[in-house]
Parts: sequence; C-alpha cells; structure tokens
Amino acid sequence: MALAAVVFDMDGVLVDSEHLWEENWVAYAARHQVEWTDSDTATVQGMSAPEWAAYLAERSGTPETPVEVEDAVVDGMIAAIEAGQAPLLPGADAMVREVSARVPIAMASSAARRVIDAILHTHDLEREFTATVSSAEVARGKPSPDVYAEAASRLGLRGADCLGVEDSSNGIRAAAAAGLTVVALPNPTYPPKPDALELASVVARDNDEVRRTLLAYLAGELVATDAGGMP
Repeated sequence: MALAAVVFDMDGVLVDSEHLWEENWVAYAARHQVEWTDSDTATVQGMSAPEWAAYLAERSGTPETPVEVEDAVVDGMIAAIEAGQAPLLPGADAMVREVSARVPIAMASSAARRVIDAILHTHDLEREFTATVSSAEVARGKPSPDVYAEAASRLGLRGADCLGVEDSSNGIRAAAAAGLTVVALPNPTYPPKPDALELASVVARDNDEVRRTLLAYLAGELVATDAGGMP
C-alpha cells in the first residue's frame, strides 16, 4: 500500500511546548486556590480546547465559562510563544521541510487554532502545511480519531493513505484509530503508555530518526505492515 501524505502532531513533536500547557493549567487553578496535579494533566492531555477548558472550569470552581477559561489559558500560551518559550524541537525544521518537499503534509493538533497559527507563523512553517486541523474543529478530541480523519480528508485522502507522527498516548491512539501508520516519538516528560506504543509501527528516538523513517516509508523502503523500527 502506497503512503501518500504525512500528518504531524504539534506539541511534543514539532515544538517543545507541552510543559507550557501544564504551566498555564496550574496557574489558572492556583488563581482559584486549587492545586492542579499530574493526574489532572494526564486526564486532559489530548483533549480539545473546549474539552479541557470545561474540565478546568469544573476542577477550579471558577465562575467563568469554559470559553472564558479557554481564552485565559490560550492568551498565556500566545504570550509564551511570542516570548520565545516554544522552540522547535531539534530536527523538526529539517523533518517538516524535507517531508513536505516529497508529499503533502497536514497537522492534527489538540491545540487551539490561535496557538497552531502562532507556532507556524513564529517558525515560518505556514507554507509547508497543506492543511492544519485543531481538535476544536471536530466533534471529539484525541484519543478519538476525528482530528486525524479530518486532516486526511482535507488532503483528499483516507487515514490509511497517511503516516502519522505522535508523542503521547492519546495521540497515538487517535492516529491509529483513524487508520494511519503511526511513527511514535515518545515524550520524555509525559511518556506514552505501553499499550499505546504497541499501536505504533515504529518507535523513534528523535526527530532525525522520525525524518529518516518517514522518508523510507515514502520511498517504499518500509511498508505499512512493518513494525518495530528501521530495518
């Protein structure tokens, strides 16, 4: 089966930003005298912005609406991005540019649209992506397959026609459920669960290995039924 496109996650794959989300959730809860825990972070990772905002609103006991909660956290994220606190991960720039020169690429992110656009603009990657999808723009966030299915659809393809790159448990589950061949890049701070990693065809150490793996799949040197890494 020929693979015709690649769909990337953003946080933890392209940019070092997962900790910024947690910092903003912690700060918001603290303003309402509530302690945000590692368990809370694990619960909301992969959720769409409306989903985590509703959770944070309930968890913190705020009188603000989920929309207002989302705006407050996203404002914090935008400020951090503009301050240079969301750098590209090593090898991410070369990976995106080399792969986009071969096939169309898309993004399937749990981040809010404003954050996606700010990251791509800051790192001059807007023109590399044929399509970008926020999970706020589909019915359900990760681990449901919706955001990956939509990203593939915007490329005119099925999930089975695409490779996906993910770092988190719920992201891997979402991409696999949408039929993508998944290359996992385990997040060292928030490592994927073993059962999620089993859904990946390849588990890579860094973005340089991800890049080589993607190019090998696209060149037909690896096939979609392979698992366990580069030959």
